[in-house]
This record gives sequence, C-alpha cells and structure tokens, in this order.
Amino acid sequence: MNLPRTTALLSIFTLAFTAGARDTLDIYWIDSEGGGSTLVVTPAGESVLIDTGNPGGRDAARIHKVATETAGLKRLDHVVITHFHIDHFGGLAELARMMPVGALYDKGITEESPDSGRNQARWALTSRPYRDAPVEKRVVLKPGDTVPLRRVEGGVPLSLRCLGANQEFIPPAADAPATPDCGSVPDKEPDLSDNANSVVLLLGFGGFRFFDGGDLTWNLEARLVCPLNRAGRVDLYQVNHHGLDSSNHPLLLRALDPVVAVFNNGPRKGTSQTAFDSLRGAPSLKAIYQVHENVREDRHNNTEKERIANAGDTGEGCAAHFIHCAVSADGGSYTLHVPATGHRETFQTRAR
Repeated sequence: MNLPRTTALLSIFTLAFTAGARDTLDIYWIDSEGGGSTLVVTPAGESVLIDTGNPGGRDAARIHKVATETAGLKRLDHVVITHFHIDHFGGLAELARMMPVGALYDKGITEESPDSGRNQARWALTSRPYRDAPVEKRVVLKPGDTVPLRRVEGGVPLSLRCLGANQEFIPPAADAPATPDCGSVPDKEPDLSDNANSVVLLLGFGGFRFFDGGDLTWNLEARLVCPLNRAGRVDLYQVNHHGLDSSNHPLLLRALDPVVAVFNNGPRKGTSQTAFDSLRGAPSLKAIYQVHENVREDRHNNTEKERIANAGDTGEGCAAHFIHCAVSADGGSYTLHVPATGHRETFQTRAR
C-alpha cells in the first residue's frame, strides 16, 4: 500500500519514537572511580548524562558501555556538567567522539581558572578539549532553568530543574517550609574552589524526586535550605561531593530527608564519617548504596555489602559495576538494583 508522503513520515517518526520508549525512568550510577557520571533515561527514551568522569579513556569507555549496551542508547541527548573539576568534565571530549552529544549544559566556562589561586596555564590546557568537543549546541544553565525533556503522551509530569549555580539559588516557593535549627551548625572556611559553584539539579517524575548537587560544599548547602527549604523533600539523594567531609551539611540532609542515598565514591575517596552521620540524621532514610566499598582504615564507613557495586581494593582491574534505579511509569515506586550482587529493593514514593 502506498501511503501519502506526510503519513509515511509520521509513521516512521512514530515507530522510531516508540522504539525508544520504555516503561520506567532509569538512573544509572556509572563507576568513574570517585568521579561523577550519572545517566538518566526517561520513559520517552531521552537521555541526560550528568557529568562525564575523568579524561584518559577509561571513564568515557565505561559511560559508553552502559549507555549503549545496558540503556540501549545511540546518542546522548543532553549532557550537564555540574562544575569544572577534571573528575566531572574531563571525559566529555572523548565521549563526544564515541557517540553523538546533543545539548551540553554548564554554568558558564571562564577563561580564568574557576579555582582561586590555581595554575592558570594548567586550566588553559585541561579545559581546551572540553571547549573544542564536538557537541550540537551549548547552553548556560542558571537557577530556575529547566532541561527540556519530552513527556510520554498521557504519562506523568517530568522535569529536570536547575536549583542553583555559581552560588546563586532559586527563590523559595511561597509555601516553602522553614528548616528547623538553622544557624545551629557552624560554617566551615569559605570554599574557594569550583565545588562551591556546582550546578544543583532536581529531577521530578510524578511524585518522585531525585537530588543531584554535584560537589556542592558545606556553607552553600546550608544556604540552599536555610532559612527556607528551596529544594523540598526528596526520595533519592546522590550524596554530595562523593561523601567527602567538606560537604553533606546535616541541615541539608534533615531538610531533604531522603529515603535512599547513593554514594558515587571511589575505594579511597568519599564515604566520610561526616557524610554517614548526616545521612543518619535524615529521619526518613532507609537505605544507603555505594559504587565502591571503602577500603581505607575507616572501613566501618560502609553500607551493607549487598548494596555496594564494587567490592574490595579493585585497582586497575576494576569490573566497573554500576548501580541502577528504575522508577515506575506512574512515579509511585522505585527499585534500586545492584546487578553485581543481585540485590534489589523497591521503595514507595511518598505522598507530596
């Protein structure tokens, strides 16, 4: 049967769109050995990669493998860089040569080093591949901006919003709750690194909320939720700054009050006592997951073994296992899965 050209094109588009559609919203924490690389795939099959790990080929290859072989992607529609430290933006140029990248979002790259007092010549050298990377377009994110995501027809609302960048945050909503005990925890020395400038993201899918604050640090975390909580309560929390003790302010964790937390840590990076103490101060917390087992002397700072993707002192032979979260099509529940251990647990999204 010969279809009119417009009908044929529409049919092709519909088939292509349907082929990419899925029943869940999926989040993957990809092992970049204590760097940042979190992949989100929407029910429409659209992808968002938050940070790209380190340069050197290893992390780009790991991201590419999960994106193509596990998530079934042929391209990355959106890439968001939270800040300009090499373990978060360093893999972008290599990855962009391995698969197409649509829109690249960041907080605005500068000619001068974003870290006060850092070597200017080194910054010029390390940032050049990022500046030259082949992407379709570049977008500067500011507080209140959203990453445009397609919504499946008839599906629940979906949004990815920038809550903060460059030490500025969205204004509190009219009904934003007050955070108790603001001012009760001392500030730390001002952070002069680009960690303090991190892009802060909130992913919403129906009633489900996921918080990714990059490497946001102590004093800025408190500003985000004090005196009013700009972020609200969340279901899932990516532990800020890999779980280092310069981040994860206890007031932030009490305000976000997550049910599940995930460390994108390395075997010797992150999972600090400060982070664990703050997490355990969140009243609703039920589970903690780690990309890596902590093999330092403070080995007590580990979650249950079945919730850790990569066990032991993995070194260069690391299998780079990932952690997966699948959010149901109605946003009413979400399942954390650690394929390496076979662990799987489902949590209910709480009423808003």
